[in-house]
Amino acid sequence: MRIGVTYDLRSDYLALGLSPEETAEFDSEITIAAICSALESLGHAPVRIGGVRKLAARLVGGERWDAVFNICEGLKGLAREAQVPALLEAYDIPYVFSDPLTLALALDKGMTKRILRAGGLPTPDFAVIERIEDAEDIEIPYPLFAKPLAEGSGKGIDAASRIADRAGLLRTAKDLLTRFRQPVLIETYLPGREFTVGIIGSGSEARALGVIEVASTENAVEHSYGYENKERFEEKILYTLAEDAAAKEAEAVALAAWRALRCRDGGRVDIRFGSDGKAYFLEVNPLAGLNPERSDLVFIARFKGIAYRDLIAEILESFCRRHPEVRSAPTA
Repeated sequence: MRIGVTYDLRSDYLALGLSPEETAEFDSEITIAAICSALESLGHAPVRIGGVRKLAARLVGGERWDAVFNICEGLKGLAREAQVPALLEAYDIPYVFSDPLTLALALDKGMTKRILRAGGLPTPDFAVIERIEDAEDIEIPYPLFAKPLAEGSGKGIDAASRIADRAGLLRTAKDLLTRFRQPVLIETYLPGREFTVGIIGSGSEARALGVIEVASTENAVEHSYGYENKERFEEKILYTLAEDAAAKEAEAVALAAWRALRCRDGGRVDIRFGSDGKAYFLEVNPLAGLNPERSDLVFIARFKGIAYRDLIAEILESFCRRHPEVRSAPTA
């Protein structure tokens, strides 16, 4: 197959003056090169495209691909991750990973939790603050946890995210509203073990790739798997393969959430245990990082003895099961 690859390159946005935290979700050259190398080794012809504007220009110019491997995060708007797949659907080009509806929904953590709660899945009690006055109406018992409504890569999450009282709530909510210019998600703080579950496949065929526990070292920022801890994970985070009863419970909740949200092909679901000893859904990442050196989904695969090339192959195989018509497409 001739496979286009859509992505946002972090260095491009840093060159435009965006901060390291603002660009945390975007990909490195290492990631794009690794994906293209894996696709090529699988017998395909990868074609680098870039972000949504470059994609639009090439589509208007008449260029087409048998399929697109889409990891484009987008820059603007609460539905920014949906922009590339929506454009590809308009041109009837099949693509790897989730569709516009799922990507737009999953990025809005409040909407995601509403859907899952309506479906009976466990998620901590929550509220959304759209303006600082909304904080006055929060009735969830302390301690609380706060984060931007529609960010990834731990952006906006730090030691101040765990909130002990009303003064802390007002202070943290005001800071996040100002810095990120979007609503703030407030939820019950969960003190238990934290897991991230790698998932491969779509619908009833989806399966857990593996489960790793995420634990803080003594050097970590307290109470959070946030931006600083993720950026400096080598010294701040301890990852271990988890296969005990708690991991199995986390896996079951993660798979149920993945299917309920109609996620496709591959990604991750984050789970944390509450003071009641039960597993709760935190968030889903249907466009999980694929950096061969620092992404959680790749760590999970490595723990399970799966090479990077084979991880990409499994993701692509899920896509091909959804689109059997493209499986035998020529590479040129």
